[in-house]
This record gives sequence, structure tokens and C-alpha cells, in this order.
Amino acid sequence: MALLLLLQSLYFFLPAYFANMAPVLLRFLPLGIPVHERLFGPNKTWRGLIVAPLAGGLIFGLQKVLYSAGFTSLAIIDYADFSVVLGFLLGAGAILGDLVKSYYKRKEGLKPGERWIPWDQLDFVIGGMVFSFFVYVPPVEVAFTLLIVSPFLHIAVNHLGYWLGVRESKW
Repeated sequence: MALLLLLQSLYFFLPAYFANMAPVLLRFLPLGIPVHERLFGPNKTWRGLIVAPLAGGLIFGLQKVLYSAGFTSLAIIDYADFSVVLGFLLGAGAILGDLVKSYYKRKEGLKPGERWIPWDQLDFVIGGMVFSFFVYVPPVEVAFTLLIVSPFLHIAVNHLGYWLGVRESKW
């Protein structure tokens, strides 16, 4: 039962996870211009603000297709009842949560790439969940699962990206 809850929670939040990774994975695309270097640092770019919601919408669209094809075992929602707007909101919330965290990180005098635990691992989760509330409020056990598991998953994925040469920092 606990494993099913974990898998369902992670599956629901896939659009936000992909949105959070999209700016790094798609850094070859144009618009790598900082949104506001002094307020957010040099790594928060217009490209990220654009590709993250699009990635969230794309992943949610794929989930809708899979759901209509019969893959329903991990779904906590009826994907047929929701538009890809939920995916865009998860993606936008994830990237804007990261942007807000970067603002406060700069205010604290922390440099880009410098650790700020637990906020570096929770910013996109909180943002994605808050934005999803516009159209769907997940069950409390899903929210708690995401808040507990996502920091560990975030650290593991960042380390993997660092070892693969996709990221410059492990954090």
C-alpha cells in the first residue's frame, strides 16, 4: 500500500519533475538570458521560464494519452477530466518556486550553486503543488509523500546529472 502511494504520488508529480529538469536539459536552446541577475542570479533564465511550463504540459499530455490507452494503475486522477492546463500549472509552479527560492537565496547572500538545504530540494515541490491547487488539490497523503520523498530524489538526480556532465554542481 505504501509503495503504491509512493508510485502514484511520483507519477502525479512527473510534470513538475520534468519541468524542474527542463532548463538544464534544454540549455542548448536560445533565450539563456538571465531574468534578473541581481535578484535571482545568472542561472534563472527566460528559457527556463518558458520551457518548464511547456515541459509540464507535454508530460501531462503524455499521461493523458497513456490513461486513455488503459494505463490507469498509477493515476490518482482521471486524466480524461483534466486539460493539459494542470500540467502547465505544475510546470510553472515548479519553476516559479525555484525562482522565488533564488530570490531569497540572493537576499541571504548565498551564491548560485551554494547549498541551501532544504529549500534547494523543496522549492519546486511547494511551487508545483501550490499552482496545481488552481485546478486540483491532491490528497494530503500525496502532498506529504512528495514533500518527504522529493528532496532525496532531487539530490540523487542532481548527483547523476553532475556525474553525467549535464550539471556543473551536485546541488
